[in-house]
Amino acid sequence: MLIATKHEKNKVIAPVFEKEFGVMCEVANEFDTDALGTFTGEIARKNDPLTTARLKCQLAMKQYNCDLAIASEGSFSPHPNSMFLAADEEFLILIDAKNDLEIAVREISTKTNFSAAEIKTEAELLEFAEKAKFPSHGLILRPAKNDFTDVTYSMSSGLHNTAELKVVMKRLIKTHGSVYVETDMRAMNNPTRMEVIGNAALKLIEKIKSVCPACDTPGFSITEIKKGLPCEWCGSPTNSILSAVYSCKKCAFKKEELFPQNKEVEDPMYCDNCNP
Repeated sequence: MLIATKHEKNKVIAPVFEKEFGVMCEVANEFDTDALGTFTGEIARKNDPLTTARLKCQLAMKQYNCDLAIASEGSFSPHPNSMFLAADEEFLILIDAKNDLEIAVREISTKTNFSAAEIKTEAELLEFAEKAKFPSHGLILRPAKNDFTDVTYSMSSGLHNTAELKVVMKRLIKTHGSVYVETDMRAMNNPTRMEVIGNAALKLIEKIKSVCPACDTPGFSITEIKKGLPCEWCGSPTNSILSAVYSCKKCAFKKEELFPQNKEVEDPMYCDNCNP
């Protein structure tokens, strides 16, 4: 199985897939995933994360002449349920071209150090670095948010400790008059993000292991959620989940499962009639 990554995501993907399925994983070292967009901003990503992950698989399979690949793509933004919390949203996709099969998962987590700031003093820089978990987690410094003319990356370009961080800041201030610092969200320089990708890999394995009862095709999973769980007091339908519909990607077989959250009635506090 080919893993399309240049940022060492194979470290959390390969071991669990090799253990679970007995496959041999190979890293697509010659495939430049950065051509589809970078977290550091020099190359804008043209597509949504899932489409980008799919393209990584397709292009890497073509370059390596193979028919089984896996890739991931992430993005960072406010959490969909709370605009005040930053969230790491990771998509992981497996494509089996031989069997015309695509299986993907989404993992979203508020466990992230994602942040950026314009700084003016050394004290501000050190405070940002501490919150970002530097040096175990990388940082990127440049003159301004959209200025990529003088960028110093974490790890690969020498930002390994606080002393080097201070030197780069002083140089940028002297040369450009300003400094913009951001967390390095590339997986190999961000253990927290790598952990989320690892969780996505485990979720993908479970989805692959879920097979269609009718044709045994992997990836039998939830494609529709139906609301309407009855209120415990008045029996009226609520907005809580009543059932989940599972569908097969191959034979179109469907199965509806009632009470997927293991409860048959909802607390009246969530009922529009009992608690308007």
